[in-house]
Amino acid sequence: MKHYFSQKVNLFHGLSLPEEGYLVGYALLIQYIENQFKIGLPLPDILAIATEKHQRYHRGSWKVFTIRHKPNDDIKSHLVFALKYEALDLYILKKFFELTGKEVVLRMLDEEPTSRYTRRAWFLYEWLLDKKLDVPDLNRGSYIEIVDASIQFTGQSVNSTRHRVRNNLPGTPDYCPMIRKTEKLENYIQKDFSKVIETGLGKKDENLIKRTAAFLLLKDSKASFAIEGEYPPNLRARNWGKAIGQSGKTPLSVLEIERLQDIVIGSKKLKYMGIRKGEGFIGEHDRDSFTPMPDHISARAKDLPSLLKGLLDTNGILQQAGYDPVLAAATIAFGFVFIHPLSDGNGRIHRYFIHHILTKMGYTKRGIIFPISSAILDRIDEYQDILEHFSSQRVDLIEWKETTDHNVEILNETIDLYRYSDLTKQAEFLYECVEDTIERIIPAELDYLEKYDRMTQFINDHTTLPNTKVDLLIKFLDQNEGKLSKKKREKQFEELGNKEIKIIEETFEEIFKNG
Repeated sequence: MKHYFSQKVNLFHGLSLPEEGYLVGYALLIQYIENQFKIGLPLPDILAIATEKHQRYHRGSWKVFTIRHKPNDDIKSHLVFALKYEALDLYILKKFFELTGKEVVLRMLDEEPTSRYTRRAWFLYEWLLDKKLDVPDLNRGSYIEIVDASIQFTGQSVNSTRHRVRNNLPGTPDYCPMIRKTEKLENYIQKDFSKVIETGLGKKDENLIKRTAAFLLLKDSKASFAIEGEYPPNLRARNWGKAIGQSGKTPLSVLEIERLQDIVIGSKKLKYMGIRKGEGFIGEHDRDSFTPMPDHISARAKDLPSLLKGLLDTNGILQQAGYDPVLAAATIAFGFVFIHPLSDGNGRIHRYFIHHILTKMGYTKRGIIFPISSAILDRIDEYQDILEHFSSQRVDLIEWKETTDHNVEILNETIDLYRYSDLTKQAEFLYECVEDTIERIIPAELDYLEKYDRMTQFINDHTTLPNTKVDLLIKFLDQNEGKLSKKKREKQFEELGNKEIKIIEETFEEIFKNG
């Protein structure tokens, strides 16, 4: 086993190291598990190495430590290094404990029972595996936290007297993604976009705000369908917009998810509505053989009750803990779409979850929803990358065979792939979308309606057109760069003379383009 610790490398899983060095912490544990047990693991976004140089720095996917930080040549020491210096990776830790057994933790308890890293390993072993080791409770030592708050966002602390630790994990054993504290996320949180939009709306007319809110609901509904490649009739889009407008009022539950699917799907119901009873995947079929070609494989049907319970319980925990609302929305909404518990409608309900949590936690106010789907649609390629970032590694770890109806039958245990993940990139992406709605989409809509009202007033002062025709005239001008086409004029506005049209076009130019 010695070669695991003494071998210098330049490359790991296709990732180039910033310089030659020794794998340490999780990277070493991954290499050990893959070689000893012949199973693959999803790589953390950030890995660690130690080098002969006396310089510590962070570059790309690598944290570089000096040779003085290099652990001793044994698995226990690398586990301690990971717990000391790296973000908690619950998936790797659970696999490590499952495959290597309790011996490492028992050795730690024997050698250093009060060490903070011993207590963290001991607690995590019992919490992740739901197994109690045959050792007495610890009755000395000050309490220490499981999650290092300088590295990752934490949940509400709950004391575990047995281990003398504070469990501040942001979830339950059934579902607990983690989010790292990046400079980008901390800057976004400090900006307090909720307060920014509230301050901006405070200067606007209440009626204008209501009209803006109504338009944004429909805009977001249509965008959410467009992301899925659907362009439904206005009634279906309005029904879904109405559902989004009610978000935050009804607690999330399996029944609520099924109710939302019923609205999303509309009158043409699926053969199997509700939570899936069979397996599913996202992708295509081979043109000739019809063999599935998955980009993402959904959680097994038999795992859905546990995963959804964990998801919904964690939602409650994060709200009670005062977790940042955007991070909470990312944790729950992206978790839902990765689990993919429905045959259809997952994407739109995933985006509904974002609205629900932001509203429920008081982040959105004054009846204005953040048109997240509109912002996502503008970044559709980034959105696909964010989804693929989660799926690409996991799809290769799922063993499956083709069924007679060209679906997939999952052959190995996969539930933990959906329970434990790093959703930092998803959280950063969601915050980018929130920023876009605050700084661009909502102000642009408020600005448009204010100009629309000024234009409406001008037309009413100079013509006797009914309100419906005034609206149509403004929409035609907006569509055609401020000019009314001859065809539209002859068909819809024969009562307007050349002089009136010229004045209207000039005023439109002044209000909408120069105003």
